[in-house]
Amino acid sequence: MPTEADTCRKFTVPALQQAGWEEDPHSIGEQRAITDGRIVPRGKGYVRRPPKRADYLLYYRRDFIIAVVEAKKEGTYGTSAMQQAKQYAEMLGLKFAYSTNGREIIEFDYFTGLETRLDRFPTPAELWQRYLQDMGLAAEPATAERLITPFHHEARRDPRYYQRLAIQRAVEAILSGRTRVLLTMATGTGKTMVSFQICWILWASKWNAKGDPTRKPRILFLADRNFLVNDPKDKTFAPFGDARHRIENGTAVFSREIYFSTYQSLARDERRPGLYKEFPRDFFDLVIVDECHRGSAKDSSSWREILEWFQPAYQLGMTATPLREENRDSYLYFGNPVYTYTLRQGIADGFLAPYRVHRIITQWDAAGWRPSKDDLDRYGRPIPDEEYHTADFERIVSLRARTQAIARHLTDHLKKPTASRKPSSSASIRNTPRKCAPRSTT
Repeated sequence: MPTEADTCRKFTVPALQQAGWEEDPHSIGEQRAITDGRIVPRGKGYVRRPPKRADYLLYYRRDFIIAVVEAKKEGTYGTSAMQQAKQYAEMLGLKFAYSTNGREIIEFDYFTGLETRLDRFPTPAELWQRYLQDMGLAAEPATAERLITPFHHEARRDPRYYQRLAIQRAVEAILSGRTRVLLTMATGTGKTMVSFQICWILWASKWNAKGDPTRKPRILFLADRNFLVNDPKDKTFAPFGDARHRIENGTAVFSREIYFSTYQSLARDERRPGLYKEFPRDFFDLVIVDECHRGSAKDSSSWREILEWFQPAYQLGMTATPLREENRDSYLYFGNPVYTYTLRQGIADGFLAPYRVHRIITQWDAAGWRPSKDDLDRYGRPIPDEEYHTADFERIVSLRARTQAIARHLTDHLKKPTASRKPSSSASIRNTPRKCAPRSTT
């Protein structure tokens, strides 16, 4: 009785080899896992569901996947594996999907929407030319070559499938001339690594905003906190070596290529007009704004001045926060995301662990809080006489006693043995001395 493995060994691999797919040793990826498999809590531990695994991924270059092939055992219909092939193609952002039973080869072309029966697999050159033609890149060989520039292969691991897709979408957008680009990726899914690979591809291929083939791009990585700048500079972006520079101490340096800075180091304040003005407006080719939802794109933000000063540069926003009312300005500024990877997708793929909800209800969340007459914050300023509720805490007003009570409760909860924690629970914190409540506003 023939099996799927027999189809792969006797028919699919020889057919791919005959079409020239093994001339490059990296051109065929066999039995490649796409996901890790969803994590399912089980008792005190967990189990993993099977990962999604493609029979064959076809690479035009080492880091550029161009098609997926799914095989079913001989005797089934040639289209039997097409649904699975299309599922993987859509996950991976591919334009060509193939289904085969060994005797028949069926192609689905996402450019045309047509399903076609073939007598052989297309060669790498044929498939690449079709891709360039339908992407509108046939007359732009320099752009096409930049698009397939290899990743920097770190010792740890190659990019996951969604990271590859985020990198590719961002690079495609920049190479096509889109000056404002947004990536929305859940916390913990590797935005910093994605931004590094985007920079590496553009830097290694000598792309720049002016189209000067003699120089590499100058890139500015912006964030609002020191550790969000220092950690990428010293770790993820380490392969750039001496091309890196951290902007600090009020000094502008013009001799490097990869710059890192907090907004505060560049922005104006009551003591200085703004270090960013010492750089020519067109000095940077690309500005990456990490955690861009934190106010940098708001019309009223002083940080917006930095982005507007460097307006000739391409600007890439990175955020983990989907569109909400409070971050609408960022989406208006950068535009719709060229790629989105959600928390739900990360959990389903097994790259993120599922979470359990532990609700904490303090007396102030339950009943609200209103300052007493003449209450002052910790800076000695009067507290506006209003009634504050959960939505206001840590946004408009911060109650020190509330913060301490919640932190103490969570600490005690985490110290408990795992088995004693309920998957979902509500806890109430009461009887905290009322006089400790007000003293801090933001």
